[in-house]
Amino acid sequence: MKEENIIRKRPEPERPKFPKRAVVTAGMPYGNKGLHFGHIGGVFIHADVFARFLRDRIGKDNVIFVSGTDCYGSPIVENYRKICEQEGYKGTIEEYVTENHLKQKKTLDDYEIALNLYATSAFGRSGEIHNKVSEEVFELLYEKGYLEKLSTPQFFDPEHKVLLNGRQVVGECPIEGCKSERGYADECSLGHQYMPSELINPKSTLSGKTPEVIDVTNWYFKLEEFQKLLSDRVEYLRKNTNSRKYLLNTMEEFLREPMIHIKKNQLPKLKEIIDKLPDHEYIEEEKKPSVTLVFKTLRDREEATKIIANHGVNFRTGKTLVPFRLTGNIEWGVKAPVKEGLEGLTFWVWPESLWAPISFTRTYLETGSASSKDWKDWWCSKEANVYQFIGEDNIYFYGIAEMAIFMALQKEAPDFIPKDGDLILPHLIANNHVLFMDKKASSSSDIKPPMADELLQYYTNEQLRMHFLSFGLDNKSVSFQPAVYQTQKQDGIDPVLKEGNLLTNVYNRLIRSCFYTAQKYYDSHIPEGTISQNILDEARKVILKYERHMYNHEFHRICDLLDSYIRSSNKYYVNNIRTAENNDDDALRRQVLIDSFYAVRVIATLVHPIAPTGAEMVREYLGVDERMWDWETIFEPLDYFISNLNEHKLKFLEPRVDFFKKHESQLR
Repeated sequence: MKEENIIRKRPEPERPKFPKRAVVTAGMPYGNKGLHFGHIGGVFIHADVFARFLRDRIGKDNVIFVSGTDCYGSPIVENYRKICEQEGYKGTIEEYVTENHLKQKKTLDDYEIALNLYATSAFGRSGEIHNKVSEEVFELLYEKGYLEKLSTPQFFDPEHKVLLNGRQVVGECPIEGCKSERGYADECSLGHQYMPSELINPKSTLSGKTPEVIDVTNWYFKLEEFQKLLSDRVEYLRKNTNSRKYLLNTMEEFLREPMIHIKKNQLPKLKEIIDKLPDHEYIEEEKKPSVTLVFKTLRDREEATKIIANHGVNFRTGKTLVPFRLTGNIEWGVKAPVKEGLEGLTFWVWPESLWAPISFTRTYLETGSASSKDWKDWWCSKEANVYQFIGEDNIYFYGIAEMAIFMALQKEAPDFIPKDGDLILPHLIANNHVLFMDKKASSSSDIKPPMADELLQYYTNEQLRMHFLSFGLDNKSVSFQPAVYQTQKQDGIDPVLKEGNLLTNVYNRLIRSCFYTAQKYYDSHIPEGTISQNILDEARKVILKYERHMYNHEFHRICDLLDSYIRSSNKYYVNNIRTAENNDDDALRRQVLIDSFYAVRVIATLVHPIAPTGAEMVREYLGVDERMWDWETIFEPLDYFISNLNEHKLKFLEPRVDFFKKHESQLR
């Protein structure tokens, strides 16, 4: 045979490898309110779908999905103060946070977010363990020399005679190019970090006046010492992993050298003092409105800002690593250990929330069912991995601060590739914003964004899960535009229902058709026979693509893949069963049913992490056990799960039964 006549089959790509054990986290909502739609649609649904997939893929006892209410922090203290003053709330701050935690938990349950534990950082056993873990982390960092006492400027309201916490001061972010709507004491709403003295036009939320600045001593983590290691880690992730590019690009922005940006109209003033500044590189580009001063160290930049500010020169600082504040002076918080005479401090909420998933894992392992009770098998083993789903505003904390702290806690010298026994550096899955009506969701806008539980008055959780999953938040921010909240009614289908209709219309129709045909012609039996090879081949392609997309957290591609496969499977049934009916061809009818029931089984398995209730109902009516979800048997036909096909009967399906349901408001 001639070489050119040989049809060479492309080798099947290597299947992705998943860890033996996995921890999945989904951030921690503040305990000052219920969950808004962004919490659910931007993070929790994606984390839940991946956790459910992993349970099917590597075994449910090998996956722990944890999250919890962030009980501490200045937003909670400030909201509690306001609700007491403005609304006459009489409960304690503990009661206030507990009420919000229970609201959050109910919302998560209503959306079928299948957490192993939704804990709190302050109360119960999880609070006790979190206090212990926080102390352990502090002691280790202190022993290893990564903590330092710094006296830094903090805002003080002279009218109320109190130090102001982070959210009791508002102003403009000093970071060059920042588009944040609001800057707070030492971070803005987009997560940029800076020293309090750099905040522009600060105002006290208590008095509305400009606060004074006094020096306060706290413990800081030497984050700036990890610049090289973090840069190496970003480069390693870029070359060797499927980390999202925009995540890595954002991380790189925080790893720049210390810089100051000064508008060119300020140059006459700057030239008078330029020789007094620490060593720096002066960069002036013709097309840019500012000049840039690049310093060797953060201390040099701090010294320069003082000189520049004292001479009336306006400036902005660039993103760079600054010491990461570990403690604060808020009474409501996790108590920090007493060291070197510093007493009465509590942990700043952001650091302790970074290791809270470890606390929650340890809490769950005391009572839960898992393949190992030792938390280190989940957080310190080469056989495990940790997947953290976060919003883009939190990349600095999880991608920079957390990674550096975890590297600092390693047994030997810090490294960006942990050794077996060291804390895992989690795999981050950062999603862009879910907008509301093309705008960033804000409670102060003309159209108030809905809370997550409000949406369930109009849509089922499965419809919303499908819709939010389809957004492609790995690539860009996407607008959530439910028709029920639009001021001007639009013609056509509600955008929220588009993806859900794939299940409530097309897949429902395919399932019902198969069951009704089996009931009519075969007494609710699945006909014996062999699945057509082209049906098997197509299913295999879809399964492997789905697995690859799930591995890469490309959830919108999974939605597209399901759309194509479900529609083609339904089309196959409709076209061929029509021919069989017209010709009274029982052989064809049997083959169509054999093939279509296989498609129903495959689709149910792929849909199981996304729409679990409907998928479980399909399994129940097929009359097979939970091995159907197991990816060890993903390519097996239905008769693999049935001991005797001749005796097996499908559960009888009444007319017009839906496996995937529409909301009752959509049936009117």
